[in-house]
Amino acid sequence: MAREVLVVEDEPDIRRLVVLHLERDGFRCRTAANGLDALREAKADVPDLVVLDLMLPGIDGLEVCRRLRSDASTAGVPIIMLTAKSDEVDRGAPSSSATASWRRRSSTAIVR
Repeated sequence: MAREVLVVEDEPDIRRLVVLHLERDGFRCRTAANGLDALREAKADVPDLVVLDLMLPGIDGLEVCRRLRSDASTAGVPIIMLTAKSDEVDRGAPSSSATASWRRRSSTAIVR
């Protein structure tokens, strides 16, 4: 059975590109274009992985991460955070209580 990834990205072209590469590698993907939809999707059917943009309309990616971590059903789901702004990563996430482990790789951070 293929692993399921929830891709949360508000930019349609970026969302399609991420999904294309994941599906090419055998993953099944579901998508959400904003934080509220991401939380609904994750709670309705817990994914194996979340790829999460930090800059989202409404509820931002850090808040989505916090809420996923505080919910027992989604607390253990790995999260890969994406952003185009490195200063956002430097300021926000490492100090966030939602992140247990933080690694910066250009514009991608992995939360464990």
